[in-house]
Amino acid sequence: MTDQTRLYTLAEEIPELERPVLLYFLDGFMDAGAAGRLAADHLLSSMDPRTVATFDIDSLLDYRSRRPPMVFDTNRWVDYKAPELSLRACEDAVGVPFLVLSGPEPDRSWEAFSAAVVELVRRLDVSLSVGLHGIPMAVPHTRETELTPHGNRPDLLGESTSWITRVEVPGSAGALIEYRLDEAGHDAIGFTAHVPHYLSQAEYPSAAIALLNGVTAATGLAFRTAELEEAAARARKQIDDQVAASEEIAEAVRGLEARFDAVAAASDNSLPMAGPNARMPDAEEIAAEFERFLAEQEE
Repeated sequence: MTDQTRLYTLAEEIPELERPVLLYFLDGFMDAGAAGRLAADHLLSSMDPRTVATFDIDSLLDYRSRRPPMVFDTNRWVDYKAPELSLRACEDAVGVPFLVLSGPEPDRSWEAFSAAVVELVRRLDVSLSVGLHGIPMAVPHTRETELTPHGNRPDLLGESTSWITRVEVPGSAGALIEYRLDEAGHDAIGFTAHVPHYLSQAEYPSAAIALLNGVTAATGLAFRTAELEEAAARARKQIDDQVAASEEIAEAVRGLEARFDAVAAASDNSLPMAGPNARMPDAEEIAAEFERFLAEQEE
């Protein structure tokens, strides 16, 4: 059997950890509004992270599909931004340590990679693993960002009714980690933020805040989100200005608001599109609304 520890290298000094929570986001799969990336970046930029383990990126990444940036100055190469997939330790707002796994989603060796993550979870005695990302949904930006929780700990997911029953979708390394952790008997959950489909290509800080709030509710970890809230306020103003400049876009948003409010009023479930009479727009409707919105924006 392959030794999965060959895929990662532990730091010489590992911070003291007592059954920490692991948060993970892998860049490369669907992440509408950059919800998961913004959440992970916020934590790593504001909480003095310490490296616990680094993965062998050369064995996992296809550089030709995601070429790292290099800087050429005058007559020579002066900088290379090497990709990094690492596990780092942070402390929340009250000093509770937790772990963050982030970096590019592996292009290959998913089974070996997920096995290595499961091994790290066992080795570091992780109490709970939590995945984060965003998906595009037919919801308006003028309402609170909703979450779809999932995983093998229903007691940590809150009261929510799933808006789908069973569906087959393209896989991701993040989803495989949750699946393999469940198989190995480790607690694993995830939160998926519902991002307005007409904003799925832009950064949407409100979705990152919703993800971190979901983590807080499930784990008790406390996060300072002032910078994200300021970014969300700026984004909201820009979006509102764009909507106000086009009656066609404004009408589409009002339609989403009416549908969202009707579903919320008809059901105790807070998830949009979950009521018995709610209709999910088809792909052509979503694409048409999204294209109309983009057509009004400057490059």
